[in-house]
Amino acid sequence: MENYIVSARKYRPSTFDSVVGQRALTTTLKNAIATGKLAHAYLFCGPRGVGKTTCARIFAKTINCLSPGADGEACNQCESCMAFNEQRSYNIHELDAASNNSVEDIRTLIDQVRIPPQIGKYKVYIIDEVHMLSQAAFNAFLKTLEEPPHHAIFILATTEKHKILPTILSRCQIYDFNRMNVQDTVGHLQYVASKEGIQAEPEALNVIAQKADGGMRDALSIFDQVASFTGGNITYQGVIQNLNVLDYEYYFRLTDFFLENKASDTMLLLNEVLRKGFDAHHFITGLASHFRDLLVSKDPITLPLLEVGASIRERYQQQAQKCEQKFLYRAMKLCNDCDLNYRTSKNKRLLVELTLIQCAQLTLPDADDLIGGRSPRKRLKPLFTQPIVISTPTPAQPQVGEAAGKRSPLPELKTEKRKIPLMKLGTGISIRNHQSQEEKKQAATPTQREATVYQEDYQDHIFYEKDLKYYWREFAQQKLPIEEKANAARMMNMSPKLLDDTTFEVGVDNGMVEKYMNQLLPAIQAHLRERLHNRKITMKVRVFEAKEVVRAYSPVERFQLMSKKNPKLMKLKEVFGLELS
Repeated sequence: MENYIVSARKYRPSTFDSVVGQRALTTTLKNAIATGKLAHAYLFCGPRGVGKTTCARIFAKTINCLSPGADGEACNQCESCMAFNEQRSYNIHELDAASNNSVEDIRTLIDQVRIPPQIGKYKVYIIDEVHMLSQAAFNAFLKTLEEPPHHAIFILATTEKHKILPTILSRCQIYDFNRMNVQDTVGHLQYVASKEGIQAEPEALNVIAQKADGGMRDALSIFDQVASFTGGNITYQGVIQNLNVLDYEYYFRLTDFFLENKASDTMLLLNEVLRKGFDAHHFITGLASHFRDLLVSKDPITLPLLEVGASIRERYQQQAQKCEQKFLYRAMKLCNDCDLNYRTSKNKRLLVELTLIQCAQLTLPDADDLIGGRSPRKRLKPLFTQPIVISTPTPAQPQVGEAAGKRSPLPELKTEKRKIPLMKLGTGISIRNHQSQEEKKQAATPTQREATVYQEDYQDHIFYEKDLKYYWREFAQQKLPIEEKANAARMMNMSPKLLDDTTFEVGVDNGMVEKYMNQLLPAIQAHLRERLHNRKITMKVRVFEAKEVVRAYSPVERFQLMSKKNPKLMKLKEVFGLELS
């Protein structure tokens, strides 16, 4: 049986022209070889699987070619090229810095540098993962890297450029490799599929390219995996099944539900996705990306930003025509907020479901009032509909006519058919003013009318003790200055206790702490009222009674203390006639 070679090794580029997605870098290297302007040290940096080591090998082979072509490529026919292709060249040395990162390894490398090449002009040293070298190894390598022999060229490759010493960076020509875009990756995968005789759908290759995240080696590895799963016929359904990728169809259906305000259907669809084993966080991030793709599909100018297959692209364009830009902006913001709060949420499924419900309300007629400029937790309609009536004292108006001297009745409570008001925490029905609401609004100034509308819309939220403790600690950590670090630590150790629906108590040790907490009381109340959305939060400070702590030092004292807790010890002492020394 013939030895199987994975596609990432079998179709590894052997010339500069065959390198995918790095045209600018390969052109620079070819021109440097053609003009003979070669540096003594190069640094190739970039993400994994983008061709750093491959370009280093091609560069090393080309500069040692005995008869290079006019286009700057190696001939692959001379002795030097053949030795390189057969992996028996003594002019090219590859060193893995991850396992050879000591000073002794660098000293061995320095000794090898002094030996001139047997065939060709240069000895090339490719040091992969150079950031893994130790601090001492870097220092030992500095002098040789700065002034190597004329026949020595160093090519350093790394994925983490920021970990390399600035003194090393200043001695190298730096080449930053780009991530592979989806189009280049798909094109190379189609080439490999044609060479291997594999049938592949463009949408399937597109999913593979997106899954690879800019790495060609990752894309080829996934390609081999999917090809084995599908038996040489790579389909879209086969790819999403093998890679456990969520189908585009779910997001298209979900967007239709949003546009039709079908909140219940969105929750059922989420349940279907979760039953298939998909993560809710992955689902909500994919939904945000779906809205982003719909947004770029609305404008022909931004359409090239849509990295999907041709058939999927048409569906995006069709659905984008149904969606308003305002809806897409707000939906993206809701999904992004859900993504940010997902990790800290204790009920993650409920958080995602609330986000879906809010998205289903975006196209309602009153969506502007519900959502405009407010945070997601304020966007749901309030459950309690009784408004808060706040009356302001006004000077008494003289009564005219027969009504003067008569007691004013309640405002038409007997004749008007009114619904039974829903009672809300801390609110009731005010009967102080006898004017109707319409008369009040007409008589009030514009500023007063705006304040009245604001007060009617405001709803005091119900909160619990755990919410109170959370924002109490938030105040201690964020609101107190740095010089009051000790006081902040003292507040973190306090445990506010909820006395009733809006009043809580804090216990302190002494009068000095009580005085300090009373000074902070207005700021603490303002912070908690804002964060908990309740204007009636009240704080009380109480000093705990000091408890005398009795300590036993001698054996007799310890026995007396123990006998008070357990009287049987005294009886045991008398029975056995024990004495305490």
